[in-house]
Amino acid sequence: MSTTLAAGAGLDFTLAQQLTVIALCALTAYISHMALAVFNDGVRPFLLDFIQGRTTRSATTAVSFGLSAGFIFGLGAPMALSTGVLNPWLVFLPTDILGMLAPKKWLAPILGGAWGAVVVFGLNGANDVAHNLPVDFITAMQQMSTPILFLFTLFPVLAITKQFGRKWGGVAGGLELALVVLTMKLWPKMFAGALAMAVGVLMLIALAVAKDMKQRKADKAAGVTGIVLDDDPMASLFSASAARLRRYLPLFMVLGAGVCVLAQMHIFGGGEATSFLIAKGQYAEAAQVDFYRVFGFIPLIATTALASGAYGIAGFTLVYPIGYLMPNPFLAAIVGAAVFALEILALSSIGKVLGKLPSVRDSSEHLRSAIGDTLQLAILFGSLMAAMGGGLGILVVGGLYLLNDAMGRPVVRMAAAPAAVIVGGILLNVLYWLDLFTPIKG
Repeated sequence: MSTTLAAGAGLDFTLAQQLTVIALCALTAYISHMALAVFNDGVRPFLLDFIQGRTTRSATTAVSFGLSAGFIFGLGAPMALSTGVLNPWLVFLPTDILGMLAPKKWLAPILGGAWGAVVVFGLNGANDVAHNLPVDFITAMQQMSTPILFLFTLFPVLAITKQFGRKWGGVAGGLELALVVLTMKLWPKMFAGALAMAVGVLMLIALAVAKDMKQRKADKAAGVTGIVLDDDPMASLFSASAARLRRYLPLFMVLGAGVCVLAQMHIFGGGEATSFLIAKGQYAEAAQVDFYRVFGFIPLIATTALASGAYGIAGFTLVYPIGYLMPNPFLAAIVGAAVFALEILALSSIGKVLGKLPSVRDSSEHLRSAIGDTLQLAILFGSLMAAMGGGLGILVVGGLYLLNDAMGRPVVRMAAAPAAVIVGGILLNVLYWLDLFTPIKG
């Protein structure tokens, strides 16, 4: 399977695509202003204090900006420019901030829509300028696709190893390697990691469920039963949060429809690996990858939503893979609205089920951690591959990455390497104009 994109991945959008992005950005900013949903999982727990009036809008905006800025400029923009595909860090994180920043309800969608216009009109111009530079660092960043796609395949192996030990981790690793080799041999046009990831995630879930079932049997044999207190303050909070979200069900259905339509247009990818797969037209494989990621985020999103009264902009992210596979935007809108409705209505039940499956909850945490670990290494390795100028480029990109770490990570680690490629690319162009650097051909 080729992992190289066509040079000069474009960001040209049709009128329908432009309007969809602008309208969705306006909607998500409005929803953020209402503190009904945000994309950044780290911001969501802070919204409870805002909803209950214990903190101010400006303070919450500062938290949102602090937790999101690095991802927007260090990961979202570089990924969009290198793949020609939009991503949630570029589309939804800024609307989290703008919606919360807006002092008036009517201003939030205006600010969000303005950001959407910047995305659909401004990125293409920046893309064209970058590709015409003597040192084309945007095309060079497409080198990140190979390590991201292949190393990402290992995240179930890491999760199994962390939760169930080296023995099961070794079994999973050997099985995934065999499946990758088999896929490359028998189905060369298929993403080599698709089958391996499917088996790895299923293996993790099976091990977790088996452990929970074994523990429940042991507890039952020992006469241990769960005791539920009617006046449990957490149960009361969860119930109030779920009721708050249900009151706005029609608005969430519109949101689900919009996100699903954006995914169906194939100008948007829900993750790093997905963006490269969408860019190459491998929509079924992209749907697989984002579907596996769902298992790592359902417990996190469900529990933070029940604890804070604020949902995720993309819900459980099921609308991503569903959208990629929809044949037209009209059906995508209907299905996306239905999926969000089911998610909101089932939120309390999901929370209760998760409470009875502690190993499954742990698996979710291990999956998220493993996804972060694999992508962090893949993005760093890919960024060094993308470093132009031979040793000088590696010195600049690697040096900026290490300097960021030494300075206490003002840019989050995952976004630091792509940001270093952009800064390094600009620096090499300046050196070229000063006649101090000659670009390496090819």
